[in-house]
Amino acid sequence: MAEAMRIGNCSGFYGDRMSAMREMLEGGRLDVLTGDYLAELTMLILGRDTMKDASLGYAKTFVRQLEDCLGLALERGVRIVSNAGGLNPAGLADRVREIAAGLGLDAAVAHVEGDDLRPLGLYEGALTANAYLGGFGIAAALRAGADVVVTGRVTDASLVVGPAAAHHGWTPTSYDELAGAVVAGHVLECGTQATGGNFSGFRSLPDHRTPLGFPLAEIAADGSSVITKHDGTGGAVTVDTVTAQLLYEIQTTRYLNPDVITHLDSIALREVGPDRVEVSGVHGQAPPERLKVCVNELGGFRNTAEFVLIGLDIEAKADWVREQLAPSLTAAEVSWTLTALPVPDADTEEGASCLLRCTVKDDRPDPVGRAFTGPAVELALASYPGFTMTAPPAAPSPYGVYRAAYVERSAVTHTVVHADGRREVVADPTEFSLPDEDQGRRPSPYPAPTDSVTRRMSLGTFVHARSGDKGGDANLGLWVAHDGSEKYDERVTWLQKIITPRKVRELLPEAADLEVEVYVLPNLGAVNVLVRGLLGDGVAASTRFDPQAKGLGEWARSRMVHMREGLA
Repeated sequence: MAEAMRIGNCSGFYGDRMSAMREMLEGGRLDVLTGDYLAELTMLILGRDTMKDASLGYAKTFVRQLEDCLGLALERGVRIVSNAGGLNPAGLADRVREIAAGLGLDAAVAHVEGDDLRPLGLYEGALTANAYLGGFGIAAALRAGADVVVTGRVTDASLVVGPAAAHHGWTPTSYDELAGAVVAGHVLECGTQATGGNFSGFRSLPDHRTPLGFPLAEIAADGSSVITKHDGTGGAVTVDTVTAQLLYEIQTTRYLNPDVITHLDSIALREVGPDRVEVSGVHGQAPPERLKVCVNELGGFRNTAEFVLIGLDIEAKADWVREQLAPSLTAAEVSWTLTALPVPDADTEEGASCLLRCTVKDDRPDPVGRAFTGPAVELALASYPGFTMTAPPAAPSPYGVYRAAYVERSAVTHTVVHADGRREVVADPTEFSLPDEDQGRRPSPYPAPTDSVTRRMSLGTFVHARSGDKGGDANLGLWVAHDGSEKYDERVTWLQKIITPRKVRELLPEAADLEVEVYVLPNLGAVNVLVRGLLGDGVAASTRFDPQAKGLGEWARSRMVHMREGLA
């Protein structure tokens, strides 16, 4: 049986800390270093890059990191696996070879392709259309001796599944082991979000002055793992920081990946030392028959103007601006939002102000260009008292619309191009299954005792949250903090009882008319909430001020709820 494999992460998104690759390579022992650069929005950005230059389409920051660190990785025997190839993994592989040659290094560079479905013409008008591939292409490249493997749109977790499968010799039917690696990969994929980033318990983290360390996983042959970080780095790895990332953008209790369906309600977490959390007990089943596809289309053009309203008569001022500007607007879609009204008798001018935001969208740039900004600026001396705007007029910007689609595996040729140029087609799984999407859905009524005397407190008194986007849907994970309280089990029961679809709509009035689903994860002391359609057509098209719902969890935690006396 092979020893546990140490897999690290040095990037959670396109634009993450440039120094992270060197930090991870110098910070301690690793077998593989991964980097996740892709998201739905990133694919749109890369798609626009290729419109300007067809030779681009990959994450340019990864290139700069390798220019600095490729020699160090080879010297230390650390293999690098990244999805930075985006829309052009072959082009990135060639660029990596150029870097190696320029540095006088002998590096075996392979790439994985086949995810780009645009040549098939399945999605008319699509700027990008990429199937999510699994980890066995990466595994094949590593088994053949690759030092660097770059891919297009594999799932984020596949960056970990592939190396673990290659190292431990797992087969496509090693479902529990693969599921365990998917969980480890999901924890690592967003970098420092597993070590205290975006963590609602941030005040408990040691030494806020030290940059958060990036996470790594020690993955055993049975698929279990220990999540940790290099010694001396900032942040922390605790059951709560790991839970935070586990609940990030997961949807139901059945987490679908191309290689396996992971049962999230089977995960067991346990602290086994300082900054060491064991992940065990994960079960998996055969993967779904079809592959998910990320489709991005150009939706049109948009622009925004923000008016600062100060002092008295705020609502009347807002009404007047709308009445003055509305007749001039020709855009197909116009939305207005007014931020919270200022407190009375504010002791600063900023405290006495709020913002009125007008966002316009159209298929063509003209209605959201000068036709919009001109009439807005012309009101400067002809509108409400104290007229001012937060920024000068801007040019229209294009926006994209994301949608998820599904494709038969037979339409996708998952291919590894090895370092010697040899092409290997990765075989599809031979067993498939259908997930029970209702598994874990919160029952109603929930089997719990009736609350007695209650008091009103914020939901976040002992509940953590992590939120994010899945296309146009918002995902909100809530779980009871591991703060040593003897009331932990009672608190979990209370949380899972109180968080109903109706209660979510009450806590988050923006969801009042939307479909809400609630799933229970007793093993994590958690519930996961899906708010369908809160983000419209996705991050690039949304006019919501928090288009990725990153702050939704903190809003929910600030809301007041009835809590049994003594529970806090």
